[in-house]
Amino acid sequence: MDDDLSARLRASLLEGLPAEALLTDPQVTASYATDMASFCAAGTPAVVVLPRTVEQVQHVMRTATALRIPVVPQGARTGLSGGANASDGCIVLSLVKMDRIIEISAVDRIAVVEPGVVNAVLSRAVAEQGLSYPPDPSSWEQCTIGGNIGTASGGLCCVKYGVTAEYVLGLDVVLADGRLLRTGRRTAKGVAGYDLTRLFVGSEGSLGIVVQAVLALKPAPPRQLALAAEFPSVAAACEAVCAVMEAGLTPSLLELMDRTTVHAVNALGKMGLPEATEALLLAAFDTPHAPEDLAAVGELCTAAGATAVVPAEDQAESELLLQARRMAFPALEALRPATMIDDVCVPRSRLGEMLDGTAAIARAQGLLLGVCAHAGDGNTHPIVCFDPADEDETRRARESFGEIMGLGLSLGGTITGEHGVGVLKKEWLARELGPVGLEMQRAVKHAFDPLGLLNPGKLF
Repeated sequence: MDDDLSARLRASLLEGLPAEALLTDPQVTASYATDMASFCAAGTPAVVVLPRTVEQVQHVMRTATALRIPVVPQGARTGLSGGANASDGCIVLSLVKMDRIIEISAVDRIAVVEPGVVNAVLSRAVAEQGLSYPPDPSSWEQCTIGGNIGTASGGLCCVKYGVTAEYVLGLDVVLADGRLLRTGRRTAKGVAGYDLTRLFVGSEGSLGIVVQAVLALKPAPPRQLALAAEFPSVAAACEAVCAVMEAGLTPSLLELMDRTTVHAVNALGKMGLPEATEALLLAAFDTPHAPEDLAAVGELCTAAGATAVVPAEDQAESELLLQARRMAFPALEALRPATMIDDVCVPRSRLGEMLDGTAAIARAQGLLLGVCAHAGDGNTHPIVCFDPADEDETRRARESFGEIMGLGLSLGGTITGEHGVGVLKKEWLARELGPVGLEMQRAVKHAFDPLGLLNPGKLF
């Protein structure tokens, strides 16, 4: 961006923003360039804007449209696909200051929130009124509702309660030209017109800027009770997962960690997980009869070949098991200087093939790879651990990442269950959608953003 355009941009933005909302120091703006994904291209933003009101967001978008400057929306930047990475000369629009919980209604079972509200903050606030907001990504203590909506994120409890998209009833969205669009509803049901709300969920900021959301809530369930089952192989653990689902049980959590992940979690958090196991399956229930449900799962695990089934003694011990699972990502990241995190989701019936195939890819490439999975969803997170200073190892890491996505597609799966496409999976999105699907998605993008200003270079 030349000096003249830069000066015009700053002057125009300050016509509708307080000075403290505009960051221009290059050392400061550079810190907003990326999310948490590895090997995703990022540019240098021209400015960073931190609005506090809808009107300020509208002003930013009108300015961007008038000057033809791209805008990259951001939340907490905990994403794992490069979806929040800056492009050269862009306006980074950080929504973290828009963090009000506007309303919680126990009668309507909704919450109305701004996009910068942190997931865990909302969960605790609604819990005080006997309610629950189920979507709970592993980064729930940092990630924002706006970011969750942008990536259609999941979490540990999705096996029972579903993903973010199922809880977004309505949205206020600032469009690329600054107009304000209201989609959806506050009511328990409604089918008026196209479901534009669902269209924005998972769009990664490429269609508009979410500035308010109406979210569905549920009555707070009983606290979870959990168990841990040890298996001599990942395949046996996957057999148990299939048996649990086939039996009609409804666990609130059904998670898998392989041997590498278990060792990493123990090393980082001194959690005391069993290190002799090849796979550890965690199951939890929040039902009125949780001990009986866990006993049924334990029997199915034993029948599938589990070498040990250990129910938690109480809710506190159950919470420790959940903490161990949430620690999987940082624990694996501690093993090597860098990681690449896959997010392939397959039908549950193909989960064993997916994880066995992933292990074979790691062996063939000579790489350290750990797997944690939302096993009840078939959503796997193979994490390749490597040293970016080693060119050959880096090449093999990149190759394995693509091979794992290719394996998932061959098993009838998808390249992303909850992390989004961003920059990291652009090539693979085209393969999954096919030419007609890609053409239709680009047409939708053009309808909402004809100048291509919103989060350019992502998805397609």
